[in-house]
Amino acid sequence: MSGDAPIAAIATAPGRGGIGVVRVSGVGLRPVIDAVLGRALAPRHATYGPFLAADGSAIDQGIAIHFPAPHSYTGEDVLELQGHGGPVVMQLLLRRVLEAGRGIGLRLAEPGEFTRRAYLNDKLDLAQAEAVADLIDASTEQAARSAARSLEGEFSRAVHALVEQLIELRMLVEATLDFPEEEIDFLEAAGARGRLDALSSALLALLAQAQRGALLREGLSVVLVGEPNVGKSSLLNALAGAEVAIVTEIPGTTRDRIAQAIQIEGVPLNVIDTAGLRETRDEVERLGIARTWTEAARADVVLHLLDARDADAAGARAIERELAQRLREAVPMVRVYNKIDLAGRPARVEREAEASSAAAPPVSAVWLSAKTGEGIDGLRSLLLELAGWQAGGESTFIARERHLEALRAAAGHLEEADRHARAGNQRLDLLAEELRLAQERLNTITGEFGADDLLGVIFSRFCIGK
Repeated sequence: MSGDAPIAAIATAPGRGGIGVVRVSGVGLRPVIDAVLGRALAPRHATYGPFLAADGSAIDQGIAIHFPAPHSYTGEDVLELQGHGGPVVMQLLLRRVLEAGRGIGLRLAEPGEFTRRAYLNDKLDLAQAEAVADLIDASTEQAARSAARSLEGEFSRAVHALVEQLIELRMLVEATLDFPEEEIDFLEAAGARGRLDALSSALLALLAQAQRGALLREGLSVVLVGEPNVGKSSLLNALAGAEVAIVTEIPGTTRDRIAQAIQIEGVPLNVIDTAGLRETRDEVERLGIARTWTEAARADVVLHLLDARDADAAGARAIERELAQRLREAVPMVRVYNKIDLAGRPARVEREAEASSAAAPPVSAVWLSAKTGEGIDGLRSLLLELAGWQAGGESTFIARERHLEALRAAAGHLEEADRHARAGNQRLDLLAEELRLAQERLNTITGEFGADDLLGVIFSRFCIGK
């Protein structure tokens, strides 16, 4: 993506639809307007009429809108041609537009180039530009609402507020550095400690909110493990609300992973059913068991299913010892005691029970019946809790992993800054440097100091018409 040449593309999704849009952006679009429409267009007014081929015949009938710069999506002159959404018609119209704009250097847009130009022309910052793609890709209503908030600038405003506080603190610190002969206790005079504490608290709160936004975008990977016939497939069906996995009394029915996307209160979850863990000579089943351990090792949450009638079986204890070795340190595990309808046990949730070993993560427990559905709601609530989701997350905005990395790095710099601040005026230069680094990391979120290669990666993943 380089140069200021005008660009054009079909801005609607591939395939047939009621309406299709060809979008053009750049400087000096008058030749395209004259050739394709045969008339001048009033700014920002919808004009109905034919879209003309080179010989003057009509390609289609539709609506044309001209958005003169800078009052457009990209900040450049923009022309939108809205016609019937047939693939052939759209391709004919796009070809005609490119032909008419040959004299002004009009070319086909690359993926994300319209939104990139909006960013470069200060119509959007980088976080808002990413929210455009996230809004299109949203898989749940809650994710769509959160992406819309990011697009409106809610996330960016929160980041800018932190940056403004950082700038004020940096000014005070560096002013003191400029006048070392003054016998002032800077930390006392400027209340730097209090400012720094407030800044750190606000940053951590923003990080927690961003983590919930990232959850909406990425989803939570939940892996079901356990011995054969403890009800893993039944639980998957109960959570999905459909018969997505085969359930039989025959041990080893599930031999490969079965993944099902579900949502709980608008939060997407990828639930993965796996082969039962046991000693076997069946080569196919052994391959399935190996895949079970692979899925468990990269899960966000592991549900260890046990039969409520025989919860202390030797096989179950062996599985937990193996999980303690294979799971990443921060991955929570939930013991799910299934078949309480047969064991005569009540449904209940036990949060953060004692771990099976010092190396294992904290373990919660849920007693339920996948067959009757009793206790399933308790498991759903626990999964949301483990994901860090809070009820009433209407104020959440969408976030990406790079945003989280930037916020974590900025928090780390503020922690170092606090350590230097405690040493008094002797370390003001180190304090100033840590504050500068924290500001730089926050600025990468909105793109004030984003590297060109980062921009290329972000916008190349957009669709062509955006």
